[in-house]
Amino acid sequence: MADFDDFDDLLRANRDFANDFQYSGFDGVARAGVALVTCMDSRIAPLEMIGLKPGDAKIFRNPGGRVTEAALEAIVLAVHLLNVQRVLVVPHTRCAVASNSEETLRERVSASAGTDAAWQRFHVIEDQVSALGHDVHRVTSHPLVPDTVKVGGFLYDVDTGLLDQKY
Repeated sequence: MADFDDFDDLLRANRDFANDFQYSGFDGVARAGVALVTCMDSRIAPLEMIGLKPGDAKIFRNPGGRVTEAALEAIVLAVHLLNVQRVLVVPHTRCAVASNSEETLRERVSASAGTDAAWQRFHVIEDQVSALGHDVHRVTSHPLVPDTVKVGGFLYDVDTGLLDQKY
């Protein structure tokens, strides 16, 4: 467990943020009608990369930017309760789960953890474009996502900042 002072720098930054807090009173709907599923990678600035700001979109992040069961749950809620009309699925170039094998990731985590991680699954992506097509289909074929919702699959290039629409 962390000591309280382990987070002092972040809490100071939060107080600075709160001093000029501009988002009070937002109702939680996606003002731009957008939901985005993307990777947890810190090189991705999900709102900025599509010209949006806080309050405009719903964002779901996970390793690889996959449409998991939890992501589908978020999309269904966003579509029916939070004004979402467009969904972007956005994995990225040079992704660890798309450029390593399951075994390599287990070995790297085992070495870092100092304990065997052979039991841990990391959901490696062997073919990003094919996986992206599968994920887009998971959204478009979901019985609780109406045909009126537009769903696109994009690959984000972490070296140029550009999105390349694949689906």
